[in-house]
Amino acid sequence: MRIFTMLMLLLVTMVAGCGKSEQPTTVPAKVAKYHCPMHPQVVSDKPGDCPICGMKLVPIAGEGSSSETEPGAVPGLTTVSISPSARERMGLTLGKVEKRQLAREIRTSARIAPDETRLYRVSVKFEGWVDKLFVAVTGQTVKKGDPLLTVYSPDLVSAQDEYLLATDALKPAARRRLELWDITDAQIAALDKAGKSERTLTIYAPADGVVLDRMVLPGQKLMPNDALMLIGDLSVVWADADLYQSDLPLVKEGMTAEFENYTGKVTFISPTLDPVTRTAKARLEIPNPDARLKPAMFGTATLRADLGERLAMPDTAVMHGAGQNYAFKAGEGNQLIPVAITLGAHSAGWYEVLTGLQAGDEVVTSANFLIDSESSMKAALAGISGGIKP
Repeated sequence: MRIFTMLMLLLVTMVAGCGKSEQPTTVPAKVAKYHCPMHPQVVSDKPGDCPICGMKLVPIAGEGSSSETEPGAVPGLTTVSISPSARERMGLTLGKVEKRQLAREIRTSARIAPDETRLYRVSVKFEGWVDKLFVAVTGQTVKKGDPLLTVYSPDLVSAQDEYLLATDALKPAARRRLELWDITDAQIAALDKAGKSERTLTIYAPADGVVLDRMVLPGQKLMPNDALMLIGDLSVVWADADLYQSDLPLVKEGMTAEFENYTGKVTFISPTLDPVTRTAKARLEIPNPDARLKPAMFGTATLRADLGERLAMPDTAVMHGAGQNYAFKAGEGNQLIPVAITLGAHSAGWYEVLTGLQAGDEVVTSANFLIDSESSMKAALAGISGGIKP
């Protein structure tokens, strides 16, 4: 009986002890803190004025606010509240997220080359010797019909004599022989008028342009099909632009392109890539009326690919963090909320918005770094006071 009584007393004592251990503990209330919106380093535990600028101190965020629990939150930042008067002093402005027409801008290197469809090769179809050169230097500008050189050819003299002596029945065949040697109608007419053969034949420029190459000298012997000169019309030139593999789907023939201050269009895209540079050539056709673009000149080509209507925001609103882009969105009242965003193409001062914002949202477009500093300081202070979970 005595043993039973002792066991009962021990049991009652244990139950009473367990009851005491389950009593709630009292958590000391946190003291409200205030700081200056313009100078976040100024912190006080009571209202007042900033000793630096004289602005009213405002309360720091309430308990339990955590950037980790806010949708689209940015680590290390938190929501801040800036009054209208403070915004005016800071020069803070807002821009709107909206749908607009965007174009992807592709900038790449390019090299000027002559338009191959405007190159003219001067040659002869008979044997002879260069008698006189009228174009003495490479690079000389010529007009269509200007004399380039004279050629002496015994075969040509013989053909002229045959034409002059031919009967009416044989005249067409003799004339045809001269025409096949590129003797012009005007030269044949002059032959008819003179009534005697010319010792030399004058070769004329086939088009306007610049002598890009000259391969003959006075007295040089010529054989049929020898190249004498290369004339290029540079009023239109090509710019060969390098395109990386990621840009190829955006570039189409016919799209507008620029080379320095000249505007042209894409006329051809190479079907293969250069195995060394891993780029494909896009040919830009560029009018060159003032002849300022020279073959082999290097420069920057800009191509704009139309992307259609996309959700976009001003690029001045974008903050580039370590591995994360973000912006400050205007919330209720005077709140400015840091929001993580994913960006797409950049076009003429606008970024495509893929995630993080919606049409109609307003974002901070100036004084971003002041707001960023305020938000960062506020998040750090909240973390010290226990507002942010470690």
